[in-house]
Amino acid sequence: QVQLVESGGGLVQAGGSLRLSCAASGLIFSINAMGWYRQAPGKQRELVATITKGGSITYAEFVKGRFTISRDNAINTVYLQMNSLKPEDTAVYYCHAPSISGTRDYWGQGTQVTVSS
Repeated sequence: QVQLVESGGGLVQAGGSLRLSCAASGLIFSINAMGWYRQAPGKQRELVATITKGGSITYAEFVKGRFTISRDNAINTVYLQMNSLKPEDTAVYYCHAPSISGTRDYWGQGTQVTVSS
């Protein structure tokens, strides 16, 4: 089992910044990529960004140039720096890590990000 614990959400005005953190614990050797998804009310959960242990990064088009994902492998933590936030970025943000075997998906409990206009 892998446990993912997010922190750093909150309320911010449009144009502001927030930094999310996700700490992984447990069977760390069973995961490689870690990332962030988000789910707004009434919408499907969508990919925001992912990063592998080796540093390969994928971003959703709607966050390119505004969000930055990074990772500290020494402490098994992934970060999402969110700048130039927009009201449409309002959502619950979830940390995610698929198992290397492809048989499990691990999710954090989610952290609320609210951007006011």
